[in-house]
Amino acid sequence: MSEPAEARSGQQIVLRLYVAIVVLAGVMGFVLGSIRPEDLEPELFGVIALPPTPFGVAIYGFVTIGIVLGVLLGLVVYVSERIDDAASS
Repeated sequence: MSEPAEARSGQQIVLRLYVAIVVLAGVMGFVLGSIRPEDLEPELFGVIALPPTPFGVAIYGFVTIGIVLGVLLGLVVYVSERIDDAASS
């Protein structure tokens, strides 16, 4: 059985939301790659060229959004832990 809403921690909800957003970015990349726009040339961080296929664009979406949101989420966790430590001292 699932836990009641009150028992879920904020970290679990944020992690699930992060995973959902990254998966959605990959799915949207696959859809965009299926449409095949004329000048579609996905490159990871301007360095690694990916094929303009549905899977190439999906990988681009997964990796780009995953890393960008992951770094931002990591910074939020880092700062929130530091603020909690400073407040309890």
